Amino acid sequence: MSDTDSFIDEVTEEVRRDRMFLLLKRWGWVGALAVVAIVGGAAYNEYSKAQVRSKAEQLGDSIIAALNENETAAQADKLSQVDAPSSGGDAILKMLTASAQAGSDQTDAAVQSLDAVAANAELPQIYRDIASFKSLTLQTETLAVEDLRQRFEALAQPGAPLRLLAEEQLALIEIAHGEAEAAVTRLQALIQDAEASTDLQQRAAQLIVALGGTPEQAPGQRG
Repeated sequence: MSDTDSFIDEVTEEVRRDRMFLLLKRWGWVGALAVVAIVGGAAYNEYSKAQVRSKAEQLGDSIIAALNENETAAQADKLSQVDAPSSGGDAILKMLTASAQAGSDQTDAAVQSLDAVAANAELPQIYRDIASFKSLTLQTETLAVEDLRQRFEALAQPGAPLRLLAEEQLALIEIAHGEAEAAVTRLQALIQDAEASTDLQQRAAQLIVALGGTPEQAPGQRG
């Protein structure tokens, strides 16, 4: 019985080997293809990362070279000639360009650069809000007051990242147009806002004093 069992086991093992060989012969290419796909995918992923890194480095080098110009007009000119490989890089580039343009009395060009960022729906909201805010601060003397109010109010909505700075600008508009009482009320609210920075609270308090009012103490100063 033991010899018979041993013989059966040997035959069974041979059959298994034959089946395995046939399976490998028939389907082995699938495994090889899977290995090639995995290795190829990893190689392409590394290549893509290297390309992105290279483009980012090239953008940084171009920006640094432009900012090394002594004159802001020359900086603006060089920056405007740089191509950014991504929407985020383009936003940063346009805001730097706008800063150089504003510094060289190219206000209209600076506004256009900033408005292009503000209108780009592919960008995170914070980039768009910063660009819109900077654009408006360049137009305080040229844009119709109602347009200014409306656009700053949009930036001052609850939860907006630049809410407090927009509120400060709205107070300045009210002061400029003789609405001192409304400005003081808005500035007092800024002082009491728990999210307001110390610098912003101090600026608000100074404006209230200049308007003849008495600033309330900030919550952290009471006691």
